Amino acid sequence: MGAGARVLIFDEPTSSLSQAEALKLLDLIRELKGRGVTCIYVSHRLEEVFAVCDMVTVLRDGKVVNTVSMADLKRDDLVRMMIGRDLAASLSNEVHPPVGDEVLRVEGLTSRGKFENISFSLRNGEILGFAGLVGAGRTELAHALFGLDRDAHGQVVLHGEDRVAKGPIDAMRHGLGLVPEDRKRHGLVLSMTARQNISLPTLDRVASLGWINQGKEKAVAQTFFDRMRVKAPSVDSGALGLSGGNQQKLVIAKWLAAKSDVLLVDEPTRGVDVGAKAEIHNLIRGLAEEGRAVLLISSDLPELLALATRIVVMREGHIVGELPGGASEEQTMRLMAGVS
Repeated sequence: MGAGARVLIFDEPTSSLSQAEALKLLDLIRELKGRGVTCIYVSHRLEEVFAVCDMVTVLRDGKVVNTVSMADLKRDDLVRMMIGRDLAASLSNEVHPPVGDEVLRVEGLTSRGKFENISFSLRNGEILGFAGLVGAGRTELAHALFGLDRDAHGQVVLHGEDRVAKGPIDAMRHGLGLVPEDRKRHGLVLSMTARQNISLPTLDRVASLGWINQGKEKAVAQTFFDRMRVKAPSVDSGALGLSGGNQQKLVIAKWLAAKSDVLLVDEPTRGVDVGAKAEIHNLIRGLAEEGRAVLLISSDLPELLALATRIVVMREGHIVGELPGGASEEQTMRLMAGVS
C-alpha cells in the first residue's frame, strides 16, 4: 500500500499462518475494501472466501466455470462448481477398523528448544493424530522420528527394536516414511518427472552396478502412479506442472513404493482443492485399513477429528492431553490453547 496500489492480489495468503494470524489478515483485507482498494483473493479455504469476498469466479481444469455473487451462494453449490459433482461427506464419523500390534513406541523423546519428554505409542492400522497450534513442536517431532534431528534423544522402539533413527536413510531402511509439511521444498524434486520422484527411495531396487534400469524404474513408478490416480498425461510428466493435490499424491506414492509401514504425514491437504482433499482423506483411511500405521499432523481440526483414531495434543513442545477420535473441536481447541 506504500506504493499506492489500487488493486492487490492475494494468492493463498494464509497457507502458512496460524488461525489468529489469518483472522488478522482477513480484518486487514476488509479494511482495504473499505478504503476502495480492489482485492483479488485466491484460496482453497472456502471459509475465507465466504468471509471476505463479494463475487467468486470458479476455475476448473484451467477453464472458467462460473462467476457468481456470494450473497446467495451456499457452500455446497460452490463445492459442486469446483469439482463438477456432489462431494460425498469425506469427513463423516466412520467407524475405525480395529488396530493391530504396537509398531512404534516413543518414551521421553526430547530435543532442547523444540519438544520435551514426548511419549506415545502407535499401532498397525491406527491413525494417530497430533493437534497443536503453530510452534507446538509437532513438525519438529516428525523430523526427529525420521532422523533429521541429531540432537533428539530418548527411547524410540520401532518394530520391537530400541533405536533412534541416525538419519533419513536409516529411518527408511526400517520402514519409516515422511510426507513433509512443505511438499515443494522437502517432498519432491520439482525439476524431475513423476517417475523419477516416485522411484527416489527405491533406487537400490531398480539399479544394478550403479546404473538405473529404466524399465524396472518405470514399472515400479507406473504401478503407484496408477494406484494414486495421479492426474497427469503420463508417469514421465514433470512434477513442477502438476496441481498441489497431484504433487501430494506423488509424495505419498513414493513411500508406498518404498513399502513404508509407518507413515509420518504432516499437513497432507494444505493448499489442495476440495476434490483432492477428499481423495487424500480416503487414501489415508485406506493406508490404515491395509494395516499401515499413520501419524497424522494437521492444523485442519475437522480433518484431524474425523480421520484420527486418537488425538494427542501438543502445546509449547509438551504433550498436554489425549482425546479419542471424534472428540469435539471445542475440547481440542481448549487443550491446544491451554484454556481450562
